[in-house]
Amino acid sequence: MMTRPLLTLSGINKSFGPIDVLHDINLEVYPGEVLCLLGDNGAGKSTLIRLLSGVHKPTSGTITLADKPAAFASPRDASNAGIATVHQFGGTFPLMSIGRSFFVGEEPKKGWGPFKTFDRKTANDIAVKAVRDLGITRITDGDRLVGGLSGGERQALAIARAVHFGASVLILDEPTAALGVKEAAHVLRIVLQARQKGIAVIFITHNVVHALTVGDHFAVLIKGAKAADFRKGEKTREEVTDLMAGGEQMAELEAEIKSYMSSHPV
Repeated sequence: MMTRPLLTLSGINKSFGPIDVLHDINLEVYPGEVLCLLGDNGAGKSTLIRLLSGVHKPTSGTITLADKPAAFASPRDASNAGIATVHQFGGTFPLMSIGRSFFVGEEPKKGWGPFKTFDRKTANDIAVKAVRDLGITRITDGDRLVGGLSGGERQALAIARAVHFGASVLILDEPTAALGVKEAAHVLRIVLQARQKGIAVIFITHNVVHALTVGDHFAVLIKGAKAADFRKGEKTREEVTDLMAGGEQMAELEAEIKSYMSSHPV
C-alpha cells in the first residue's frame, strides 16, 4: 500500500439552501485499501457519494486526487478522472445484453468510417471474460439479458466494468444490502480482489459485519459529521455498532430506561 493517499477530502461541507448536510468531513483513501463508510439512514453517506461522483459540488472544502485538486462538473468528469461508482443494484440496464451493458457509452466498433457498427462479438467476449475473472462462472453468454442476472451477478458485472475501464477509486454504495448470504459473501470476495489490484475502494454500508469482513479503514458518519475514524482491529463489533447508533445518545437512552425501570418495578 502506498504511503500517500490517492484521494483526500479536506474540510468538506455541503449545504442545500439553509440545510447543512455535511460538516467538515476529512478523509484519506489509499490505493489497495478498503475504506468502509458507515452510518445509519440520514447520516450523509449518499450526499458524500454524490460529491465524489460529480453529481454535486461541495459548498466548501477541497477534494484532491493523486495530489492534484479535483473539481467535478459532472459524473462524466469523475469517471474520466478514474472514480467509478457502483450503486446498490449495479447501475446496469435490465433490457440490455451483458455485452452492451458492459460497454454502454464505450462501444467497440468494427467496419470503416461511416459504416462502423457495434462489434457485438468483441464486446461479448470481453464482458464474459471480465465477469468470469471475478469468479462468476455461471455467465457464459454475452447476449444474455442483464435482467436475468441475480443481484450478486449484476454487482459483479458493474465492478468488472469499472476495473476494465481503469478505475483507480471504486465507490460501492450498499452493494450487499439486497443480497442473500451467499451472494453477499461473493460480492465481498470481489471487493477484496479489487483491493488486491491496487484499487482504492470506498465501501458504503450500514452492515457492520460486512464492513469488518473486508475493511482496512473505517469512518462513521452521524448526522453529516464524522464521528469516528479508526483502523482494522482498533474497535470491536459492539463498539462500532454503538458508534453508528449514536454512542453517547445510546448510553443516555439506556440510562434513562434503567432509571425508569427501577422506579417503576413490574
